[in-house]
Amino acid sequence: QVQLVESGGGLVQAGGSLKLSCAASGRTFSFSNYAMGWFRQAPGKEREFVAVITWSGTSTSYADSVKGRFTISRDNAKKMVYLQMNSLKAEDTAVYYCAAGPSGPSVRRGTVNIWGQGTQLTVSS
Repeated sequence: QVQLVESGGGLVQAGGSLKLSCAASGRTFSFSNYAMGWFRQAPGKEREFVAVITWSGTSTSYADSVKGRFTISRDNAKKMVYLQMNSLKAEDTAVYYCAAGPSGPSVRRGTVNIWGQGTQLTVSS
């Protein structure tokens, strides 16, 4: 059974930093073959793309709203993907989801094969 499990969410003050982690598991899951992304969903809003990293880790892409503040990275040996979030704003408050897909552009478009269950980030102003 393939699973993505997010962790690291919580409550942080505006201007602060937090790092989310996503652990992939599953005997049949070839983590290094997938592009990995982060999405978020705020209350009353649709889920939106945040960031994606290619299978090799050599290319990343970000939503304009987080560009320059968030950094996505991965460790294929550990089957982990991370989202370092700096200069957090109240509008970053959302449930953050880890996702695996066939390619960077596909994930960015929302073509996702596997979703995590989400982790809550709350930024207080």
